[in-house]
Amino acid sequence: MIDAYLTHLAILIGIYSILAISLQLSLGYGGLLNLGHFSFFGIGAYASALLSVEGVPFVICLLFAGMVAAFFGWLLSIATNKLKGDYSALVTLGFSFVVYAVLLNWVALTNGSLGIAGIPRPNFLGIDFSNNLYFLLLVVFIALLSYLFIRKICSSSFGRALESTRDDELAAKLLGKNTTKLKRASLLIAAFFAGISGSLFAAYITFIDPSSFTFTNLIPILSIVIVGGLASLPGTIVATVVVVLLPEPFRFIGFPTSILGPIRQIMYATILLLIIYLKPRGFYGKIDLE
Repeated sequence: MIDAYLTHLAILIGIYSILAISLQLSLGYGGLLNLGHFSFFGIGAYASALLSVEGVPFVICLLFAGMVAAFFGWLLSIATNKLKGDYSALVTLGFSFVVYAVLLNWVALTNGSLGIAGIPRPNFLGIDFSNNLYFLLLVVFIALLSYLFIRKICSSSFGRALESTRDDELAAKLLGKNTTKLKRASLLIAAFFAGISGSLFAAYITFIDPSSFTFTNLIPILSIVIVGGLASLPGTIVATVVVVLLPEPFRFIGFPTSILGPIRQIMYATILLLIIYLKPRGFYGKIDLE
């Protein structure tokens, strides 16, 4: 029983770590306050689920989820192209509400509030991933590939140019950098990996509905990025473990489910406020929060 519970937590840590490092790319390295990032997670989950229930192989569902999310990331980058700071944040926030409304009301496609049930677990290379231990190995493998790929991007000339755009966009333009393309590419890549994590989430839970992808669900992921520190991928992984495990002791105290959810949200919001006030760079961050 304990082993199954720990495996479940490890799977969630793996899935959320992919989502968090993808947000770190656009927020920590690109300086884009994207409050619609969790919507890419939901788009990827639905794209993957709709294909998988039709019997499409998981690998195709996974890649399709990433590509669909990346497409919407590209569209969002166009909408926010000339916006900065609070204005950009408001537009991306509005995007998250639009995505939620579509998932809720496009009943013919998404089944509305009833959600999509019976999402099959992956089964390929002769391995049945309905076993949670095997599914954990799959998540760890994809999370490791995602981490290495994003770390390679961040340490490349593209990553350095992206950081210069974050720190001083005008100076980057004077040095001949196309800052619009840099920010657009970072948002597109971040959305792709958010879609990948959404696909894994849908395959693991085997049921999704619009309530799983509301704006409030972004708060834990945003907490992870800020607690770990902006522009710090290792810090993001450490913070994912901390933030996912932190509320778990409340499960054993005996609080009802109706109280447990709000307690989590209060805890995440409190962590954010404390980090912003006491340690603006987070635990391993390279830049201060502004």
